Amino acid sequence: MKKILLLSLLALPALAQKKAPALARPKLVVGIVVDQMRYDYLYRYWDKFGKGGFRRLMGEGFSYESCNYNYVPTYTGPGHTSIYTGTTPATHGIVGNNWFERETGKTTYVTDDKTVQAVGGTAAAGQMSPRHNLATTITDELRLATNFQSKVIGVCIKDRGSILPAGHAANAAYWYDGSNGAFITSTFYTAALPEWVAKFNAAGHAAEYLSKPWHPLLPIGQYTESTPDDVPWEAAFKGEEKPVFPHDLPTLSATVPAAVKANERASGEKPPAAPTRNLDLIRSTPFGNSLTADFALETLRQEQMGQRGQTDFLALSFSSTDYVGHQFGTTAIETEDTYLRLDRDLARLLDAIDKQVGKGQALVFLTADHAADQAAGFLEAHRLPGGGLGTSLMRDSVQRALVRLHGPGKWILDFENQQLYLNRELLLEKKLELAKVQNEVAEILRQQPHIAQAISATDLQRNAWPVGLSMYQANGFYAPRSGDVLFVMSPGWLEAYSYPVVKGTTHGASWAYDTHVPLLFWGWHVPHGESAEAVKIVDIAPTVARWLHIQEPSGCSGTPLLRVLE
Repeated sequence: MKKILLLSLLALPALAQKKAPALARPKLVVGIVVDQMRYDYLYRYWDKFGKGGFRRLMGEGFSYESCNYNYVPTYTGPGHTSIYTGTTPATHGIVGNNWFERETGKTTYVTDDKTVQAVGGTAAAGQMSPRHNLATTITDELRLATNFQSKVIGVCIKDRGSILPAGHAANAAYWYDGSNGAFITSTFYTAALPEWVAKFNAAGHAAEYLSKPWHPLLPIGQYTESTPDDVPWEAAFKGEEKPVFPHDLPTLSATVPAAVKANERASGEKPPAAPTRNLDLIRSTPFGNSLTADFALETLRQEQMGQRGQTDFLALSFSSTDYVGHQFGTTAIETEDTYLRLDRDLARLLDAIDKQVGKGQALVFLTADHAADQAAGFLEAHRLPGGGLGTSLMRDSVQRALVRLHGPGKWILDFENQQLYLNRELLLEKKLELAKVQNEVAEILRQQPHIAQAISATDLQRNAWPVGLSMYQANGFYAPRSGDVLFVMSPGWLEAYSYPVVKGTTHGASWAYDTHVPLLFWGWHVPHGESAEAVKIVDIAPTVARWLHIQEPSGCSGTPLLRVLE
């Protein structure tokens, strides 16, 4: 017995030296955001999709059929930030793509950062960073959890679609500069573009895509899910007589935009490769998505993502769907064609992921930063409720009403994100109570046609709003950046800056057509299935955190989605 005990004790050091099993994590996470994708597009175009893209994600993965945003305004900047922080603008502070800064008296852009310099592009396109985001992202938390050994890279044509998801601690974020047709970054991330990025840019992929006309992928008669090719509510490209196929991209891109020429004049010299074409046009074609996919695939290969012994994260967003949707609307052949082509790009991406890290070794999620309303002209043509509201007319009516009440003065400083910013210095000068004037403006707005609700910032903050329109507004409200009065337009009604003519469509509301988006999970330990359970966009980040066994983002208010985690 003593001999057996002695042998057991001698064996203890050997047992202690045995390596514990490695923590099970996917080799790679790929977050995909499709800009302006409505949930119903999954089924509207189902019969036209191939087997390797959307249908593969749904056929092999898990679909939450009732995923919605829980705040307003539903725009690109807040959307991407909420997906990756797991919380709403009330916490992360990204209240719009732009907002009025009372400190400076000017509007600021969501990723604007004049403390950094452009790398690979113009100052106007490149002075960007995530500094306005007040919370960590799931990508930040992955970097922290692995002592910064995981690699995180953001890729998107839009700067905000790359920078905000990649987070504060990212290795890199790349976005597109239409003045030179290149993917660029800023000194927030690096002092110089990696050699492989410079080589990709030098190949001239954007110019190559724009060297051919945009013909529909299928015979035009097969686009039975869309309205006719020539309808009055679609906007033509500049230089076109009508918004119809084929779109002559070589001719349309032959003129350098005025903004590029202005940048050249402002800099005092032309860049080394002065643009001879409008390469920014690619954003508004499906080939902007293809270019993004090309660059994402090169990123995976060159950075060896998912092959380095740590979980890596590619934050990938496709933005051309948004540009096309804004220009042509939700029922256009151009919109359908863009999604059919994106489906092929997704198939390329999924195949490449399988080859690089192995089948089932990557975790992929796909969602959207917001959806979109039907085009106002489409609604009117079919006698459906909706239309365009002239925001400048609305602002002027409030200004005139305040002049009648309190005398002359510039009472409204800004009108943005369905919010009004009052001139608080003027209120002090006139010895007017802020809350009183806020309520007056709210009442003025409530008397406007097609305004469903208006509420003062003071009232919004004094009460708890667990449901209803005010709940969406409260979740989207961050006092240092939000306005004094917030309003909601009636269902179907859009902000129309060129009122009364409304071309294409837009988004930003709390109604289902803007908040209801797809949510698909695929790959690593993801069961096949679907759920009609009501879930929120802020639930994505804590769900991914649970899969990765890491801390959720610092401001997270969402909860893990247990059905897909089972």
